[in-house]
Amino acid sequence: MSDELDQASELEMLNTQIALANRPRVTATFTGQCHWCEEPISKGHYCDAECRADHEKYVRAQSHRSVA
Repeated sequence: MSDELDQASELEMLNTQIALANRPRVTATFTGQCHWCEEPISKGHYCDAECRADHEKYVRAQSHRSVA
């Protein structure tokens, strides 16, 4: 017999599994350069957190632009 805490835990695990299965996939490939400033890097996609944030802002702004 399971109690309410066990049921809540199972529901939380199910929700986590569904969220992980539906998360967006990374489409960028490793090129050896920062995707924003093209600085040489040895791993990842950006040279630092500022470049990542700047690129995310740019992509978001582009998605909000409307074509007139």
